[in-house]
Amino acid sequence: MHLLLSGVVGSVAYGLAGPGSDVDRIGVFAAPTVAFHGLHPPKESVVSTDPDVTQHEARKWCRLALGGNPTASELAWLPDECYETRTGFGDRLIAIRSAFLSAPRVRAAYLGYAGQQFRKLESRGDGTFSSDVRRRTAKHARHLARLVHQGRLLYATGVLEIRLADPHWFREFGDRVADGDLATARALLVGAERDFDRIRTPLPDRPDEAPVERWLRDVRAAHLPPERGAR
Repeated sequence: MHLLLSGVVGSVAYGLAGPGSDVDRIGVFAAPTVAFHGLHPPKESVVSTDPDVTQHEARKWCRLALGGNPTASELAWLPDECYETRTGFGDRLIAIRSAFLSAPRVRAAYLGYAGQQFRKLESRGDGTFSSDVRRRTAKHARHLARLVHQGRLLYATGVLEIRLADPHWFREFGDRVADGDLATARALLVGAERDFDRIRTPLPDRPDEAPVERWLRDVRAAHLPPERGAR
């Protein structure tokens, strides 16, 4: 496994980390090219929980990013200080990050993931819950607000903001929803859907797969075994 690009993502990258926050990492790796020719292809993802690290094989990551997956895509948009491994292929991936974007997939992915967070909030019950459940409720609410904010900005500008400009607002929003104000979370999600309807996006209808294909083919070529007898 050859790690091409990796970094710290999640609450640390967003500027939302607190004293008890986990440190999440995501990476892109290249499996040896010949490994795809045998009976058992290489794993597409390698996940560990201690520490929290998710690594995707190059083709898997490209498929996720082309689909607008927010968790995978943010790796290509991190602040410089969040990168821990950054090879030449990693730099090239960052350079073509806009090629992965398309208006329909960005809208569907960010509103879809935000909707998942809202459903988690709805399922919390009658409002009588432990401090641990309250903490998780606040976390889901922050994720909802962040996804709405990032998706709306990406849809409007073509730029994915990772480090939030006003993290205090997102923390307050999470606490307010955890205190029982589910209507505020619902209003935020409904408002985001209206905003996506009215925004004139610069994003294309389809991602530009040509530079992605070139990058992936170059990765495969670079990870072939040396020819026998080559010096």
